[in-house]
Amino acid sequence: MQPAPSITDADAAIAAGFERFYETLRRLTPRGPLSLTAASTLRRLERSGPHRLSELYAPEGISQPAMTQLVTRLEKEGLAERTDDPTDGRAVVVSITEAGRAAVAHRRAVRAAALSELLRGLTPEEHEAVMAALPALEKLSDLAL
Repeated sequence: MQPAPSITDADAAIAAGFERFYETLRRLTPRGPLSLTAASTLRRLERSGPHRLSELYAPEGISQPAMTQLVTRLEKEGLAERTDDPTDGRAVVVSITEAGRAAVAHRRAVRAAALSELLRGLTPEEHEAVMAALPALEKLSDLAL
């Protein structure tokens, strides 16, 4: 067994802050027909393009059968579509549809409106600090892909 990596107090504080903010974002997320996993899958397809079904389940932390069921539901709702993989006829590629893009955009807009209300409670300096942190946050997200 490998020893646990050394974690600084600053890293622990960042993790705790992210956890708290994640909980806030979840509360700001509109309740609707999309589960968190469905919305995350659609965002992944929107951001990264079509994926093989076998590439989608691990990043979402669910089993392959659960992802198959989710994609079936998204397909029935017109939010995603499956096609044969052009490089391997045995595999399936999942893509987001225009309706899926609209659902993601709506969810994002509702959350942005709610977050905007919270941002008004910040001082101009705090707001600038949040804006200045965005490139680093984007890079962290990219590193986790």
